[in-house]
Amino acid sequence: MSVRLDIDKDTGVAVVTLDRPARLNALDLDTVRELRHVWRALRFDDSARAVVLTGAGQRAFSTGLDRDAVVPQPPSPYMQDDPLLTVGPKANDLWKPVVAAVEGMACGGAFYLLGECEFIVAGADAVFFDPHTTYGMVSAYESVLLAQRMPYGEVARMMLMGTAERISARRAFDIGLVSELTDTGAALAAATTCATVIAGYPAAGIQGTVRALWAAKETARTTGFAQAPHLISLGNLPSEEQARLFTGRSPQQPRIR
Repeated sequence: MSVRLDIDKDTGVAVVTLDRPARLNALDLDTVRELRHVWRALRFDDSARAVVLTGAGQRAFSTGLDRDAVVPQPPSPYMQDDPLLTVGPKANDLWKPVVAAVEGMACGGAFYLLGECEFIVAGADAVFFDPHTTYGMVSAYESVLLAQRMPYGEVARMMLMGTAERISARRAFDIGLVSELTDTGAALAAATTCATVIAGYPAAGIQGTVRALWAAKETARTTGFAQAPHLISLGNLPSEEQARLFTGRSPQQPRIR
């Protein structure tokens, strides 16, 4: 199993852990299926009233879709299969609050998950970036999700600069992507403390508030997502060219800001 679920029935807090530290908690297709199952199962478990989402180890929360994942695509520019579109809690109709605890790297497809969490707590060593443009890919869904959490100029810079820059936890806190900054290694404990407080309140009011918050940005997200498949079809390099860029690019030390 690459996803762990632990529920503290005394506090009402469930901790969902991406458990592939050797792969930087990258999301292969099995992990995606497991996450969907976990979110759907939590809908029916009243002992879990708030959720913390984190990644195993200190190197990464998640680096997005596993590079080795093979996702067959229909032979049409009008149809695309993206397994990460249904990887998050909201996509699985879970309206219990989810708090993210981030240590290390969070990049690329990780934003499908972070974009569906209520707020993010990050350790001091956390960094955020999006590699899509570096490798000839359109950052579409990730851009739509983060544009609702960060000032436009900040998210535009993150997406356009690719792997050349990483946003530090401090910078992410300053621009509002992260709501609390902790010492390295302390993000999970801090996120769990928040989740414990939330889980102690009447569940119906909490879940209604989560639904209302999501409704405030749902229209813009839906409109942006409707454009994404066409933009990806037009802008992505062929997969062979993407692979060439990925394997042939000389390693460079990213700028941390």
